[in-house]
Amino acid sequence: MLSPAVAAASRGAYDGPVLQPPETGDTWTGLSEEPLPLDAASSWAVLPTCGAVVTFSGTARDHSEGREDVSTLAYEAYVEQVVPRLDAIAAEARVRWPDLGRIVALHRIGVVPITESAVVVVASSPHRPAAFEAARFVIDTLKSTVPIWKKEKWSAGESWGLEAQHIEDVPDSA
Repeated sequence: MLSPAVAAASRGAYDGPVLQPPETGDTWTGLSEEPLPLDAASSWAVLPTCGAVVTFSGTARDHSEGREDVSTLAYEAYVEQVVPRLDAIAAEARVRWPDLGRIVALHRIGVVPITESAVVVVASSPHRPAAFEAARFVIDTLKSTVPIWKKEKWSAGESWGLEAQHIEDVPDSA
């Protein structure tokens, strides 16, 4: 169960803009109630100095462990904490892989229809190993450190995915 403060912060309190790539900088993070701009995120990460762009899209699926016929997924977040944590993850990725070009980390809140993206991560770099490793680090760290919760409805019931893991601090390489 979400605390009343977190629940209030995540329901109806988000009035952020439709996600657009930043005009400057090399990191694009954000939260949206609208469909995520997968193609725009992948295109934005392309740079003349980068020969590798890795794009990960986590899509809503119609099942999960022990839950067949999932019909609805809804995400809520502690909105004020999401972008700062996404920025911290991107900063840590840059420490670990200094030659990264651009990083994208976007997450959706609200109801996400089956097959639509709930999360998009993109990493570009001069060579593929850093892009793959950084993208994997960003999605794995996002899942364990960013306060976003998923509620599933399926044929036999509904539940918040609180049993998955507790929110942790973003690790640093020091």
